[in-house]
Amino acid sequence: MGTMDILFLSPGYPAEMPLFVRGLAQVGARVWGVGDQPKEALPEDARKALSGYLPVKSLWDEEATIGAIQNWLGGRKPDKIECLWEPGMILAAKLRERLGVAGPTVAQTTPLRDKVEMKKVLEAAGVRVPRHGRARTRQEVLTHAERIGFPLILKPVAGAGSDDTYEVRDQAQLDEALRATQHVQEIIVEEYIEGEEHTYDTVCANGEVLFENVGWYRPKPLVAKLNHWISAQAVCLKDLDAPGPKKGRELGRAVLRALGIRDGFTHMEWFHTPKGEAVFGEIGGRPPGSRLVHVMNYACDADLFRAWAEATVHGRLAQPIVKKYNAAVVFKRAHGPGQRIRAHEGLDRLLERHGEHVANLDLAPVGSARADWKKSQVGDGWLVVRHPDLGRALELADEFSTELRVVAG
Repeated sequence: MGTMDILFLSPGYPAEMPLFVRGLAQVGARVWGVGDQPKEALPEDARKALSGYLPVKSLWDEEATIGAIQNWLGGRKPDKIECLWEPGMILAAKLRERLGVAGPTVAQTTPLRDKVEMKKVLEAAGVRVPRHGRARTRQEVLTHAERIGFPLILKPVAGAGSDDTYEVRDQAQLDEALRATQHVQEIIVEEYIEGEEHTYDTVCANGEVLFENVGWYRPKPLVAKLNHWISAQAVCLKDLDAPGPKKGRELGRAVLRALGIRDGFTHMEWFHTPKGEAVFGEIGGRPPGSRLVHVMNYACDADLFRAWAEATVHGRLAQPIVKKYNAAVVFKRAHGPGQRIRAHEGLDRLLERHGEHVANLDLAPVGSARADWKKSQVGDGWLVVRHPDLGRALELADEFSTELRVVAG
């Protein structure tokens, strides 16, 4: 087979996309980017890796974008079309259908963007999902709430992450959530699942899981999103055969089969209840954000950006990827009245004690502007600690969470 030509939507955003583009070039593909950034605004990794780039006015003007791409290609047909940013996945599917390129169709992609359709497919396959309902009006929300009962979760049908997501435990909180989500066209009302929240992440090719990860959110993302003082953590676990992770793997593989996912990166969220039940949350046909791919890399001493590219281009990994550590990312938020970072209190002391276990340290520099904690998961910096022993890894993560203070003044 000759050199593979891959059309990649949005190669410069979100932050991890240039690293996937770089990976494709590293394994021998020609990568043609399409995005709504000027070429000169693309990160260096993307600019160097691309064989060509088409800037468009807006990726979300789908017909105009498809027409511009067809004119640009001039009758040429790429071997694959990739988009690893969730809002662009339907556009990628429409492009495949319009250009006659193999890969997920609109019908196959829709359940990955529509949480209600996703859960319908999985319920039919016997997968345990939260009780739920789709709502476009206040009355429909109230009807589903009465049927399901408190506590509830309200979130957008086509959302990603924890944006516009609300935990609702009584009628007053439901009324407040309804006011806060008036701008959301469609809401999914679903049963709130008590328990720990985890991820199940994979790289697949030709129906085979080539790499898998189980992550653990500490605390649940929604709790961290609503409380400024929390330094959120996500832990990539080393032992995937332990009882909890094993249940997540079994659930995750059942979900992949039910949805017919055979290729690419996937990111699933699931709950481990106090009774030991594994309950599906949602899944995306894309990698996780919030630096979690980096954390997987530190857990394995590997490059999952390149590994995804190997799976995409060659259908295999160059070598097996094995977990060596439990790796935990800790996100820091500045404290203090000011808008500029003034100090990293406790950092020197922590590095003196635990420096050998710190795999990455990327804090907002002193003098830089503080981030809006309500809009940024990464906040004012992040770090990764790792250790082969899970208990020790959690102790390290907790020390950096509580003893390191990013101060704004």
